[in-house]
Amino acid sequence: MHLRYLLLTVLLCVQDSELLAQQALPPPLAGSPASSVPVAVQVLRWHMLDPEVNALTFRSMEQLFTTRTVAKSGQPWQLPQTEQALDFDYEWQGERHAALDVLERTYTNALLILKDGRVVSEIYRNGSSANSRFIGWSMTKSITSVLIGCALEDGYLTSLDVPISDLLTELQGGGYEGVTVRQVMQMRSGVDYEERYDFANPGTAASNHIAALVKNVARFVDPARRIARLYPPGSHFQYKTLDTAVLGWLLERVTNMSVAAYTTQCLWEPLGAEADGYYIMDGPPGIGREFSGAGFNATLRDFARFGQMVLDGGVAEGRRVVPAAWLAESTAPGEPETSEGGYGLQWWTLADSEAFAAIGLQGQQIFIDPASRTVIVKLSYYPPGDNRAEGEVRAFLRAAAAWQPH
Repeated sequence: MHLRYLLLTVLLCVQDSELLAQQALPPPLAGSPASSVPVAVQVLRWHMLDPEVNALTFRSMEQLFTTRTVAKSGQPWQLPQTEQALDFDYEWQGERHAALDVLERTYTNALLILKDGRVVSEIYRNGSSANSRFIGWSMTKSITSVLIGCALEDGYLTSLDVPISDLLTELQGGGYEGVTVRQVMQMRSGVDYEERYDFANPGTAASNHIAALVKNVARFVDPARRIARLYPPGSHFQYKTLDTAVLGWLLERVTNMSVAAYTTQCLWEPLGAEADGYYIMDGPPGIGREFSGAGFNATLRDFARFGQMVLDGGVAEGRRVVPAAWLAESTAPGEPETSEGGYGLQWWTLADSEAFAAIGLQGQQIFIDPASRTVIVKLSYYPPGDNRAEGEVRAFLRAAAAWQPH
């Protein structure tokens, strides 16, 4: 008993001992401003992109963030299903691979293939399931594009060719002043924001990620208020999540409702989604806003429903969700395509093809090919900064689009 008492006394008195040490913030997070987010949660958010854990974190964002729900439909769209063996090959770097090889070779968490509106393959891996809700990362930008189309149809916006600073007067006097809504959607705002996430040497984008999403001490869109101009508006394509964050703020302002509420109203319920989606929130709890540039989460099947609705010209099971003309405009390249493809209004286009895609960080993709009436959703967990799998995935997608199941 005396020994037990002695050990307890030592444990209580030696506050700086290893036994009582608390988890410490990594140096980029340790400085001011202070955050009310628990240290352990900040550390988890800091590591959520890491290759050792992202197969799990990419389908567990509701455990790491404050979220806002996008409500499902009362009557889900029943997608017909006829499972088929993936009995085709694809060629990559001079070698042929069986279709299923793509799963492990390109870090796949889940894969769904629709042919003419019918599910022909649905695969879950690494402990995921039909109930898992995966983060879309920048696939969210294409969802935001659909919301802008809804806002035009609903009369909340009258034109894309008005200065966004007229609608968001807080942007007057900065780099966004005089930039049209269309130029923001084209990623041609010209503002000085490099989309580079070097967290060891954080620039504007990485610092914004830390402040808004890891520490929750700022809103992701806040730099837009004071950002400088780098190029004349419309003159240069420069991909930046800040532009889409500004579009989310615009939707919030003109509709007078949250982005999540408007997503429910104009997209998720009429789409016939079978599960609630959700956005992760930036900034302090209670005053943050939906991360409209990269924060939407949904099930594999509901991402597939979204892709099928777009393929069908804005119609879901006979219900008009978004105008066909808007989808035709937004998924067409705004400038001549290069060998790598092009960019429309928050959609990527594929060179020498009618195909286009919503694409997100570290291997998230909704691929839509009108010629073959194919929709493919691939949810992945690439190592951060490693896009070597992209070429092989494109080869697989082309082969899958050309595949004709029995």
